Amino acid sequence: MQATISPAALEDVPGLAELAAVTFPLACPPEVTPEDSAAFVAAHLSAERFRGYLSDESRRVLVARQDGRLIGYCLLVLAPPSDPDVLEALESGRVLQPSAELNKFYLHPEAHGSGLAAQLIEAAAGAAESAGARSLWLGVNNRNVRAQSFYRKSGFQTSGRRSFQVGANIFRDLIMVRRLGAVRQ
Repeated sequence: MQATISPAALEDVPGLAELAAVTFPLACPPEVTPEDSAAFVAAHLSAERFRGYLSDESRRVLVARQDGRLIGYCLLVLAPPSDPDVLEALESGRVLQPSAELNKFYLHPEAHGSGLAAQLIEAAAGAAESAGARSLWLGVNNRNVRAQSFYRKSGFQTSGRRSFQVGANIFRDLIMVRRLGAVRQ
């Protein structure tokens, strides 16, 4: 699949919110209700939130387009984490600092299996490295085996766990880390 990846712009905000509403539920375990998923999207992936992400110097939003249509996005957080579980996982894993977080990473279902995810993850790693990060970390649901497999193929290794809440459900996500630049093995 041929696609272009670029930094998001304000005109992308409506498309980002629409894509988030489609893709977030696909990554949720079965016990997350449609109502809980919709509430999470409204709270964290709304057009208003994406406008805030785009104006925040510590965040980078990348978008993937095919034939002018938005088909994927990712959100990088360049600020240090504050979650004690994440801090412990990064420290115990001897993660190179500073470390950026790959906070969101979603593709439209039509793009699954197309190779676009590999393009987008490399673009995210490049953007994080350009911003000064020496490693990239993410949280992934411990039952999302497909995503875990993709992240491992992309150079990530499990370093710990953290809690992640959607509705009344609290999940113990895996924390996965990838070294960036010449130090990646």
